Amino acid sequence: MVLKIYNSLTRKKEEFIPVEKGKVKMYVCGMTVYSDAHIGHARTYFAFDVIRRYLDYKGYVVTYVQNITDVDDKIIIAANKEGIDALEYSKRFTDRCLQDLDKLGIRRADLYPKASETIPDMIEMIKSIINKDYGYESDGDVYFSVNKFKDYGKLSGQKLEDLMDGARIKSGDEKKNPLDFALWKKSRPGEPSWDSPWGKGRPGWHIECSTMSGKHLGLPFDIHGGGMDLRFPHHENEIAQAEAATGKNFANYWMHIGLLTVNGEKMSKSLGNIINVKDLIKKWDPEVIRLFFSQAHYRSPPDFNEKSLENAKKGLIKVYRIKEKLENLSINKSYIINKETLSKEDEPYLKIIEELKNNFEKAMDDDFNTPLAVSSIFEFVNKSNKFFKENTNPDRNLCGYALSEFFKLTNILTLFQPNLVESKDDIIFNKILDLAKKYKKEVEENNIENLIDLLLELRENARIKKDWKTADTIRNELDKIGFEIQDTSEGAFWRKK
Repeated sequence: MVLKIYNSLTRKKEEFIPVEKGKVKMYVCGMTVYSDAHIGHARTYFAFDVIRRYLDYKGYVVTYVQNITDVDDKIIIAANKEGIDALEYSKRFTDRCLQDLDKLGIRRADLYPKASETIPDMIEMIKSIINKDYGYESDGDVYFSVNKFKDYGKLSGQKLEDLMDGARIKSGDEKKNPLDFALWKKSRPGEPSWDSPWGKGRPGWHIECSTMSGKHLGLPFDIHGGGMDLRFPHHENEIAQAEAATGKNFANYWMHIGLLTVNGEKMSKSLGNIINVKDLIKKWDPEVIRLFFSQAHYRSPPDFNEKSLENAKKGLIKVYRIKEKLENLSINKSYIINKETLSKEDEPYLKIIEELKNNFEKAMDDDFNTPLAVSSIFEFVNKSNKFFKENTNPDRNLCGYALSEFFKLTNILTLFQPNLVESKDDIIFNKILDLAKKYKKEVEENNIENLIDLLLELRENARIKKDWKTADTIRNELDKIGFEIQDTSEGAFWRKK
């Protein structure tokens, strides 16, 4: 199957053909680290994590670069309020933001170049822009001449004549044209600064991404991405700078992530509805959040609300149950399937597995359509449950093969990852430990699984003694903590809700 990507530059789906066969070079605009990571950040970086995972699955060697903006007006203002160095301030929030995304289960990029560490390279690009008559210096500031770059507006569809309507040069501004944007800003009191041919100062915001992407990936590279809000002017300005400076095409495919809303409203400070990742994962399991994100196409604007998260949680329980079923059935780990030796009763399940793989890949090859990919997972769950009802003794190699394929595909959607929210696990462990100590004075078990097994044993002893109150209490308390007990003819089993 052929992978097609919606290219924001051409406004159509195109077959993906990388610059270098078998390799993908991808750049995504990173965070401006002046505050904690929020769900908008999570939405964007989750989407590109899934995209990268699928490219890995397709056999590409992916190089993923994501910048860190650690020199910026917002950072300087926040640092000055605290009375600390701006780079010290941004270092603190860089660590905090990346750690929060780690806990959410978003895999890190390969490289995180920082603006402050790339300034010599930015200066060289600015010099090239000036030498090619696309930029000019004005009293220590340097600007890009927008009207000299003929292709300006090709990404966003903006026309210069429309942009000029109502545009004005502000008092004290040394621009030649109101649309010109800063490449270099002269030094001002209370701001960090670096030496340059135009005097002390710091780079403009847009120049860092043009410089970093070319430095680490070369031009042209394959995929450039970011939030939909960056399409104009940031990405438009990136193209102008990079192509003016180098004379080369910048990026071949542009991908933009739809902006998330919260309970039907745009996320903004004025509405007070910005939710930080660190607060989000205190209430919701990271895997539930990731499944919620998967159920929206990356270009769509998903609405973040409690009902949707609850539905994602219910769906995740079904996915885990079929995983556990397959794990219990696949004792033989060879996973070698010989179609000729399969019984007639097992042949339909092989078709179900192949159908899952084909439908999943078809969805993801169509511009990374995760909603359809998720649907294929749930369809597999439903068909598997129906098959196992009718066939109580399935081929164990076949079940092992199903589990292997299931893991490969669900991993692309970031499911079945270790939970990195340690504090939450500690809370759960302590609750279960306290419950066990109510019924046994000395408890030596040191992990959640062993503790629950002990409680099931204590519950079974109570049932034998017809102490129904104790048995029901153990079951109800485990249910409150988040673990479901299921009684079967083979004994009691537990699973995480």
